[in-house]
Amino acid sequence: MDELEKQELSERDICTKYITPAINAAGWDIHTQIREEVYLTNGRVIVHGQKTTRGERKRADYVLYYKQNIPVAVVEAKDNKHAVSDGMQQALSYAHMLDVPFIFSSNGDAFLQHDKTGLFNEVEKELALDEFPSPAKLWEYYCHWKGITDENRKIVTQDYYSFHGRELRYYQTIAINRTIEAIAKGQDRILLVMATGTGKTYTAFQIIWRLWKSRTKKRILFLADRNILINQTKKNDFKPFGSAMTKVKNRQVDKSYEIYLALYQAVSGTEEDKNIYKQFSPDFFDLIIVDECHRGSADENSAWREILEYFSSATQIGLTATPKETETISNIHYFGEPIYTYSLKQGIDDGFLAPYRVIRIDIDKDLQGWRPDKDKVDKYGRLIEDRIYNQKDYDRSIILDKRTQLVAREVTEFLKSTDRFSKTIVFCENIDHAERMRKALVNENPDLARDSKYIMRITGDENEGKAEVDNFSLPESKYPVIATTSKLLGTGVDIQTCKLIVLDKRIQSMTEFKQIIGRGTRINEEFGKLYFTIIDFKKATDNFADPDFDGDAEEVYEGGSVKEFKPKLIGNKLKPYMVDDVDAKVVAVRKQYYGPDGKLITESLTDYTKKTVLNEFASIDSFLKYWSEADKKQLIVREFVEKGLLMEDLAEEIGKEYDPFDLICHVVYDQPPLSRRERANKLKSSGYFAKYGEKARTVLDALLDKYSDEGIENLESLDVLKVEPINQYGTPIEIINMFGGKDNYLEVIRAMESQLYMAEA
Repeated sequence: MDELEKQELSERDICTKYITPAINAAGWDIHTQIREEVYLTNGRVIVHGQKTTRGERKRADYVLYYKQNIPVAVVEAKDNKHAVSDGMQQALSYAHMLDVPFIFSSNGDAFLQHDKTGLFNEVEKELALDEFPSPAKLWEYYCHWKGITDENRKIVTQDYYSFHGRELRYYQTIAINRTIEAIAKGQDRILLVMATGTGKTYTAFQIIWRLWKSRTKKRILFLADRNILINQTKKNDFKPFGSAMTKVKNRQVDKSYEIYLALYQAVSGTEEDKNIYKQFSPDFFDLIIVDECHRGSADENSAWREILEYFSSATQIGLTATPKETETISNIHYFGEPIYTYSLKQGIDDGFLAPYRVIRIDIDKDLQGWRPDKDKVDKYGRLIEDRIYNQKDYDRSIILDKRTQLVAREVTEFLKSTDRFSKTIVFCENIDHAERMRKALVNENPDLARDSKYIMRITGDENEGKAEVDNFSLPESKYPVIATTSKLLGTGVDIQTCKLIVLDKRIQSMTEFKQIIGRGTRINEEFGKLYFTIIDFKKATDNFADPDFDGDAEEVYEGGSVKEFKPKLIGNKLKPYMVDDVDAKVVAVRKQYYGPDGKLITESLTDYTKKTVLNEFASIDSFLKYWSEADKKQLIVREFVEKGLLMEDLAEEIGKEYDPFDLICHVVYDQPPLSRRERANKLKSSGYFAKYGEKARTVLDALLDKYSDEGIENLESLDVLKVEPINQYGTPIEIINMFGGKDNYLEVIRAMESQLYMAEA
């Protein structure tokens, strides 16, 4: 094939004819070692109004594996019109994501190799097609780079467990491989930081499986602090261990198993004879994995620490979404620096975790405080101490009953405006508050609350509620819908379809805040869960502004612990004042949104829109030129949405009758807006359609009506030809043929769009 013919080939043809054969000829197995078009991410969920779209997915043209789930190289392909090196920048970004050291770019003429190990003579070198390195060669360099010796390669190359139809995500593979490699090299304290909802337990299973199967670790203890976590783990992710696995229960020990799952409370106690873990010899376990290790395992005074120190000869791995760093507790001091961190921000950017929006609701008594009148008594006749009460007091030392009712009313109104069967968690100050909130919500929802499981209190002291945790967690289970809680649902419980988190609780621990937010971050597309909303009544979301909110674990101590307010002692009981005759009202509601940079957009929607558009189009002329020259206006709208502009919310604020063009011109450039219907009517009355036949004019009129009602996207999609009333005029093919074929039809639509915006253009 001559050079000109080669340049006419598509990128896919170049892969098929030149790149794949060259890699295969170097000894890479096409079935097990070469994967083409590997999607690394799902594409960030972009929320506009109550609708969502997905951003672009990141896709590597080739990932090369020494063996399954052990990637060593990335290859980026370009068509032959490009230079050999044109794919390198893209390939380097994918290699960074995949944690691989060898990167190649090719246009079908040759390969450009980039080496991150420093072991080749040159960082970048061009290779002929027949010089592509073999798997054995790259694996040798990889092992040398990682410090993997001949003696420990068996551990590193141990097979993963293959779940049918369940592929590992790229970050899980990195976490697993780095852990196995660290253990192979003798590291015995390991910390993995992975955001809630990213599959820590599944990652732990694969680590255990590979170490167990290679007989590197023969007896393993998996520790957690919630019974539901142990049960979920045993039933789901750890199921392949089968009869080799047991759950420690009834404080009984059977030493005939190899995989032990235990609630740490079940193996430890305050009295020496209750510490049943001591029935095992100190060297019984080879490996201990501590799930949710932020919950005190690194505290020198904790029961977890006792267990870990007793089995100090075992390799110990801590898993957490929130490394705990305070004056008295340090996971880093115990486990060492994390060997891998996958953050909430990265999970949202990759589209594996759900983005969020925040509604801050300020209540007058919270902002201004409340002071009782002289000699005022509470509902039960007790004299109320004369001082100013504020947010830190409410639902602790004093209860304003009407404030609770107001919160319940606001939550109910939100659910009524969205979906009353959205799984909702209301976080309260304590168990008593959770019960009062349950009652207030029941009274606000008399129609649905007749089913006693529509709203339930799920707290640690109440068996009926705790018994419903599984049902609340299951996407298929309709009830319970709303759960009020204080701490029980704040960590670990996997609630995939939670769409609303309500914060009526002061949260002054970053660890607790991250864990609570993590209840909403899971995505379940089958059940329509792609984002979630946080309604915050107590300024808890101020934590989003903290630079540590989503940072890596750092050894920084704030000093001291938060002193909780202690309620007034009345009689022999700690009992708050109950006030039921003081009104409360909402004084401010502010919406905040998760922006493309991972930060909350806290300024007004119009200010944020203006700033974002002006960064790109300094003048209205530059914007109009860009708009008028675009083949598809909807692509411009999508670009803006991906930059964080919330067009549907802007329409709610400015007017639903305006399309994105008018919203931007009005908000950014102070132009008077025209409604879609006004634009459509101007075009209809202009005589512009006279040049078309009667049937074609009828179709164009109907399309304009569709635009008036629903927006610009309807003009630019062929799918609109399938819906009423346009489908009355024929099949899509018949309608397109009225205009002389698809190309002519699309040109007519583009011309019609230009006429719609003619005055401004």
